[in-house]
Amino acid sequence: MAPEMTTNLVLTAPEHRVGADLDAWLSGSGGLGLRLALETPSGLISLMEAAGLRGLGGAGFPTFRKWAAAAAEPDPEKVVVCNGNEDEPGTFKDVFLLRETPHQVIEGALIAGLAIRARRVVLYVNPHARGAFDAVAKAVAQWQEHPLLAAVGAAVGGPLRLEAMRSPGLYIGGEETAVVSAVEGGFPFPRRKPPFPAASGVGGHPTVINNVETLATVSHIVRHGAAWYRGLGRNGAAGTKLFSLSGDVQRPGLYELPMGTPLSELIFVHGGGMLLGKEFKAVFTGGPSNTLLTRDELDVPMDFESVRARGSRLGTGAMIVVSEGTSIVRKVAEYVNFFAAGSCGQCPPCKTGSYQLAHLLQRIDTGLATRADLDAVEHLCDLLPGSGRCGLIDGAVTVVASSLQRFRSEYEGQLAGG
Repeated sequence: MAPEMTTNLVLTAPEHRVGADLDAWLSGSGGLGLRLALETPSGLISLMEAAGLRGLGGAGFPTFRKWAAAAAEPDPEKVVVCNGNEDEPGTFKDVFLLRETPHQVIEGALIAGLAIRARRVVLYVNPHARGAFDAVAKAVAQWQEHPLLAAVGAAVGGPLRLEAMRSPGLYIGGEETAVVSAVEGGFPFPRRKPPFPAASGVGGHPTVINNVETLATVSHIVRHGAAWYRGLGRNGAAGTKLFSLSGDVQRPGLYELPMGTPLSELIFVHGGGMLLGKEFKAVFTGGPSNTLLTRDELDVPMDFESVRARGSRLGTGAMIVVSEGTSIVRKVAEYVNFFAAGSCGQCPPCKTGSYQLAHLLQRIDTGLATRADLDAVEHLCDLLPGSGRCGLIDGAVTVVASSLQRFRSEYEGQLAGG
């Protein structure tokens, strides 16, 4: 999906969409951030702190903290992984960046490598993302003989190994410790933390794992400064954010907007409002593993703190809009079924719990459930959180519990005899 033209374009500006053409990238503003970073690599972590850059793949963790933790480790064999596994329903921002502007992402990853003195940089890409892996692999190949890559290697005590690899293409493969397992060549089983990857990641070496969008932002901050980046946001929020808008709106697509833009503006201005004849009902914020927001909450600014204050999370920035007449029970059942199918099976409470939730929701959706089935769903929502090594089961429970809180009457109305 192509992004709409909006203000404050940084990541999706037309001049950045050169595909896997390194010469075209470097003929414009590309490469300038990396060249500046090579001049003052010791100031990169403090620059990211001053800019307020946070992880844009879902968690919103301050980027500088990951970098600082890895940089402080004495091990000379450090790793940067660009996490492009993007596999959650409704999220399609990373595939755009990887396919249309891979050099922007690679440049940011190389700057991260400079910041922590990494000797290996891995672009970890979902093979199911249409055209993304091929674009990244072609772009990486073009960097291999370029003097800039050699200069980064010299700065980190190289030689620097830059590579593209296919992720397992599984939802769980995007969790950061599962990324470590996959890059090592194993199945993407999440691991318990601590140790965190920044202390012991790929091969036991300090590893920084950042999302595609996060790394794509880095070179712009280096070029323009922390104050510029902070000034792009609204109401104290820093920077811009890519929002994947889908569902019952007239103009679904990818939108780059100032962080802190009201949710109503995304849906009713940039997204063109609801489909003709449809009325707004709810929106799954940050993807289907987060809390539903309703009409009364459309004024929420889309930034990490504001969305959290409404009991939800910004997540990946995916906003899935549903209209009146759409069954919330059915939508939730579909998403929980996705999570159940994506469970790696390592943690029995997650594997069996997600399956049972999916089964019970299917019974409710088809009108076969009793009050005892709904009670069982609520019991599982109390029992399951925190029972897995990663957040998969927590995400599944969150969307179920949120839908029960806001649309309980729909559940009760579909019970047998309800």
